[in-house]
Amino acid sequence: KQWYQRRVRELRSLHESNLLLGRDPAECLSRVSTSDSLPSVVEGALLLQECVPEDVELKRKVFTELDSLVSDTTILSSSSSCIVPSKFTESLTHRSNCIISHPVNPPHYCPAVEIIPAPWTSSHAKEKTISIMKQIGMKPVVAKKECDGFILNRLQYAVLQEAWRLVEDGVCDPQDIDTVMTSGLGLRWSFIGPFETIHLNAPGGVKDYAERYSDGIVRVSNQFGEPRPMTGETLDKVTEYLEGDVPLEKHQDNLRWRDGVLKQLAVFKQSIPDKP
Repeated sequence: KQWYQRRVRELRSLHESNLLLGRDPAECLSRVSTSDSLPSVVEGALLLQECVPEDVELKRKVFTELDSLVSDTTILSSSSSCIVPSKFTESLTHRSNCIISHPVNPPHYCPAVEIIPAPWTSSHAKEKTISIMKQIGMKPVVAKKECDGFILNRLQYAVLQEAWRLVEDGVCDPQDIDTVMTSGLGLRWSFIGPFETIHLNAPGGVKDYAERYSDGIVRVSNQFGEPRPMTGETLDKVTEYLEGDVPLEKHQDNLRWRDGVLKQLAVFKQSIPDKP
C-alpha cells in the first residue's frame, strides 16, 4: 500500500509538472503489476528490463533463465552500469536480442540512457530498443562498441578520481570540489556538454580552443598519474564532510530534496529556447 501511494504521488507530481508526456497518471499506474512468476511476466513481452545488482554471475543466471522462456522477438535489456553485455550473454540462444539500456538515476528526471549492444546484438534489436526508449521520453546515447564502464561512468569516474587526487594531495577540501561543480562546471554542463563548452569558449570555435589550450591540457593531464584507491585518510576526510553536510539520518530527506531540485531543473530545461 505504501509503495502504491508513493507511486501515485510521484505520477501526479510528474503530470502537474508536464513531465509525463501528456499521459494520465491513473492510466500509467494501471499498467503496473507485480508477479512472483517469471514465466507469466515474460509471456508476450516486447522488451524485458533486468535490474538486478551489478554482479556478472547473477546477471548471467537471470539472462540464462529468461533465455529459456522468451520468444524469438523479445528484447532482453539489462540495466548494467559497467559490465558489458558480452560478459553474460555469449552462450544464449537469443543473444542477438540482448542489449544494455543503462538509465541515469533517477530516470524520470534524468532522461539519458546508454544503449550498449553486444558484438552479436542484431541491428533490429538495437533500433527497436532505441525506438522504445524515445517513445517513453528517454534520450538514448548509443555506444558504437563495448567499453568497460560505458560512457557515463567513464566520464564520472575520471572526475571522481581527479577530485579524490586533489583532496588527497592537499590542494583543496572536499567541499571545494562540490562547489566547483555546483557553482561552476555543473551549471554549464547541465545544458551544454564539455565539447560545446569549449567550442563557445574560443572565438574561433573548437579548433581555435585546441590550438590555444591543447598543450596545457596535455601537460596537466600527464600529471594525473595512476588511479587512487578510495580508502584511508582521504576517505575519512570526505566522509567527515559529507556526514556533517548530508547526515545519514536525513538520507531519505536529502534524496527527496535532490529529486525535487532535479524536477525543477527538468521543468526549466523544457523552457530553454532552441539555439539560434
